[in-house]
Parts: sequence; C-alpha cells; structure tokens
Amino acid sequence: MSKDEQISRALGRRGFLFGGAAIGAGVVLSGCTNSSEEDDDVAANVAAPAASGSEAPGAPVTIGFSAPAADHGWMAAITTYAREQAEAYPEVTFNATEGTNDVNLQISQVETLINDKVDVLVILPHDGKALTEIGRKATQAGIPVINLDREFSDALAYRLFIAGNNYGMGVAAGNFIAEQMKAKGVSNPVIGEIPGIDSLPLTQERSQGFKDALTAAGLKLGPRVPAEFTVESGERAASNLLQAAPKLDAVWNHDDDQGIGVLQAIKNAGRDEFIMVGGAGSGTAVKDIAADNTVLKATVTYSPSMSASAIRLARNIGQGKGMSDLVEHEVPSRIILTSETITKENAADYKFGFAS
Repeated sequence: MSKDEQISRALGRRGFLFGGAAIGAGVVLSGCTNSSEEDDDVAANVAAPAASGSEAPGAPVTIGFSAPAADHGWMAAITTYAREQAEAYPEVTFNATEGTNDVNLQISQVETLINDKVDVLVILPHDGKALTEIGRKATQAGIPVINLDREFSDALAYRLFIAGNNYGMGVAAGNFIAEQMKAKGVSNPVIGEIPGIDSLPLTQERSQGFKDALTAAGLKLGPRVPAEFTVESGERAASNLLQAAPKLDAVWNHDDDQGIGVLQAIKNAGRDEFIMVGGAGSGTAVKDIAADNTVLKATVTYSPSMSASAIRLARNIGQGKGMSDLVEHEVPSRIILTSETITKENAADYKFGFAS
C-alpha cells in the first residue's frame, strides 16, 4: 500500500480519534451504531440547554452541517451528536447534508448550503486541505464556519476550529503508564508502542506526546511497531512486537479499533505480564476495562461529543452570543479538547453506544 493510499484510507476512517469532554455540553460521552436504541442513548445524554446566560432562547438560527459518511462508529457518533444537540434548541433549524467520503461531492453539498444562505456552517471535512477553498467561500459570503476535527489549510476559511488533542492523547497514555510503573515499583520498565499509520501527522503528534511524557518521568520507550488502524494490522503489529520483546511491562496502542487485533495477538501468544493502554475510548474498550479481564487497563479519549459542542457554539455565534463561562463577549477562535483517561475506577461514567 502506497503512502497516499494509506493516508486516504486513514482519512476515510476518521479524523481522529478522540479526546475530551464537550465544551459546556454537559454530556456523558456516547457514540452510536445503526440501532435506534443507541441513538436514544445519545439523545438522552446530550443535556437540554439551561434557560439562562448564553443558553437562553434567542433568535432563530439555521445551522448547516456537513461531515463524511458515517461508515464507522466514531463518525456515526459525530453526526448523531450534532443532530441531537440541534434538536435540543427549539429556535435552531438543522440542515444536514448526506455524509460522503467523496471530496468533490462534499464540496458540492457545502456549496448548496451556502446558496441556501444558512446562518452558520459546521464542517468536518473529509480532507481539510481539499475543502479549504469552499470554507473560504462561505466565510467571504458572510457565513461563519466552524471547522471540526480535520483542519483547513488556511485559518481564513473558518471562524472557529474545534478538535481533539492528539499530542494530549500521547501525554495521557504516557502519564498513566508512568504512574502505574511507579506504583508497581518498576524502575526500568520495557515500554512498547503500537501506533497507527506513521506517515500521518496525527500519529506523529500522539507518539511525540507519549515519548515526552515518558521522558519527563525518567522512562524510555522500547519496541515500537506501527499498525494501520485496522483489526488485522493491529494483530500483525502486536505479534511482531511480542516476538521482538520477550518481556514487556507496558504497551500503548493508539487505537481501540486496531486494539481488537492487538488483544487477539496477546491472547494467542499467552502473554499477560504487562499492562496496556488503548486510544479513542470505544465502547468495547471501556467494557473490557470495567471487566478487568484483559491486559487493557485504560484508554485515552478523543471524543465525538465535540460535534455537540460545535452545534452549541454555532448557535451562539449565529445569535451574537459569547460563552457564559468566559468574560469575553465572543466565542474563541480555537478550542482543543483535553484527552481523558478511562480506567476501571471511572469507566461507569463513560457510556458509549459504538463498538470498536
């Protein structure tokens, strides 16, 4: 597989992968599958707006929404969160396009939203660079654009950028492992890493955060074998890592989807002398962590609830409001969410409706 094919494949899956609580959203993290029961879970966990401050009812606002196809749990959750949050506001009209992984079709769909003269646009681009021009066109037409997760290549193309923190995911994973090694009295641990596609900036940011956190704790990174964000590649990479390291104390796997394969490889090898940290916070991972019956002891988040925050802030911008917890009159121009660490102790606080 070529580098361009790898990048395209990764972008087609997610933009990534997920961290942090929603800004002011008051939600318990939840994703979705195709079942209506899961959608109901999301609706129940998107908090109804309070009737005070910036949440008080205001002028009607039409919010245009465009995102890639909901072809996996994280992206499906993005779309569901956005829709359910919009429905929590009686004065908001939610005008969503059909999700697509065709860049040209997404550009055409956003063009239609511009022509429809929506008040605010929320765009999670399939490819940030490719949709930059249409973002600028909307901005030049006087429509504020909220750029979600995959960043446009020009800051003039958006009013607000909201994303998870890939570097922060690595830091959170490194800090958890460092704390566990200290608690176990392991002074010179062997720490492995199974990243996603190495050529992607998001992977590089995660790995840098992980390395920096370990270095700050006086620890070193050991064997490192990249995967491709798939179950199959996760199993293959983990098998190679286990063969290269007859003894391990800890492993960080960047993605809970590929983590299914990673755990299978660990089971096949009969290895259980180490702990593992996942990445993204899928429902499957959270259940495994709560059950405490595998080496997986934590996962660090990259939350799809960011789309609910995007809708809330799009409404505020459309109504000329700021954020109630800030002194400033305007919504900020850039929000990077934190990456939370889910462990057995707090797993019950995180409800996810999508599986890895």
